[in-house]
Amino acid sequence: MHSNAIIQYILNVGPDVVLPVIIFIFGLIIRMPVGKAFRAGVIIGVGFVGINLVIGLLGNTVGPAAEAMVKHSGIHLTDLDVGWPSTAAIAYGSVVGALAIPLCLAYNIVLGAIGLTNTLDIDLWNYWHFAFAGALVEILTHNFALGLFAEIISMTFVLALADWSQPWVKRYFGFDNISFPHGTSTPYFFMALVFNKVFDVIPGLNKWDASPEGLQKRFGIFGDSMILGLIFGLLIGVVAGLPSAQVLILGITVAAVMLILPRMVSILMEGLVPVADGASTLLQKKFPNRKLFIGMDTALLVGAPATIAASVVLVPITLGLAFILPGNHTLPFVDLGTIPFILALMTPVFNGNVIRTIIGGALAMIPTLYIATALSGLFTTAARQVHFKFPPGAVHITSLVDGGNLLPYIIREAGNYGVLGLTGLFALSLLFAWAVRQQITHRKVGKGDSQQVA
Repeated sequence: MHSNAIIQYILNVGPDVVLPVIIFIFGLIIRMPVGKAFRAGVIIGVGFVGINLVIGLLGNTVGPAAEAMVKHSGIHLTDLDVGWPSTAAIAYGSVVGALAIPLCLAYNIVLGAIGLTNTLDIDLWNYWHFAFAGALVEILTHNFALGLFAEIISMTFVLALADWSQPWVKRYFGFDNISFPHGTSTPYFFMALVFNKVFDVIPGLNKWDASPEGLQKRFGIFGDSMILGLIFGLLIGVVAGLPSAQVLILGITVAAVMLILPRMVSILMEGLVPVADGASTLLQKKFPNRKLFIGMDTALLVGAPATIAASVVLVPITLGLAFILPGNHTLPFVDLGTIPFILALMTPVFNGNVIRTIIGGALAMIPTLYIATALSGLFTTAARQVHFKFPPGAVHITSLVDGGNLLPYIIREAGNYGVLGLTGLFALSLLFAWAVRQQITHRKVGKGDSQQVA
């Protein structure tokens, strides 16, 4: 089978099928019993289907209501957000993109061997984030080798950020053997660190326990995450001017998302935990002096109540920002349902504080929209080169994920300076990875100090 046909087949079946197969094979590699490895893979697939259904429900209900809130603005936005599935298809549609999986997997092993990362990223589907950076640079420079170089640079930064964020993940979610080298989420983790330092010096905000537990303690039943979802959904429906029946349906739907999504994540974890624990045990035997992590998709994190609540509120906020920010041409659409993945590694930095997560997410959306606008030209060119089918009436396309992501933008900017710019950025990525290794050796994250680095 031709390599392009293989890539297209993988894109067609999607992560719901690809990841279970990878987990099954990986389970056999780490010497799990065949039946146990097979069951783990199937459960993970079921969990992903459930998570995608619930997130799709969120986007399909809150998104149109939020659009109704801003439709009378009279502002015309020309760059349509076609969403991460289209972005992944564009990323893997080129030869550079197709080579991302074998190239980056081999590079990950090299980085681990020389001690510059503690993460083994087995989430091969999400290597499309690295492929996207490579595709942009290849189109920009007309240089195949620089496109591959860009993929390596992207992975270096993402693995370092995954290592850096792991102590927060462990403290908040309790995942000891897992890190999250996810191209969407990791750059926002870095932003959250900066925002949190600012929040800690703002009177009132720095003392307010707005975690789901704190809100429930203060407000009783009205602080319950499911009831908060009901309230948020009703408020959005009322402000959008929906008929009363649709307002009620929206409220119940958001409440259902708040309740069901964490349960879908627990199903996913039922399949993943034995694999992660088995891999960790095997790796510790072979490398007794190192703490190693299995790299996974942040789908495992999006069920946090603070993340879901903040995501619901950020849908209309993101659309509102798109309409009022001068110079923005991006119309958020498909990726409105992907906001939980943007927040996935921000929430543990804010220690589940819903208010901080909303404010931090809103602040992060400002550069996201501007970057999506700035990359729309290159994004559109990349789409045309792989014969992507444009939505009716769309002239320029982009996405919030990863078209609005800071890391691909930085790599694109370095690509403007050719070999010199990308070599300098690669050196910086290695220095960053080394600095993270030094930090995690000497410092710990305290329960009440979410700024410190482990």
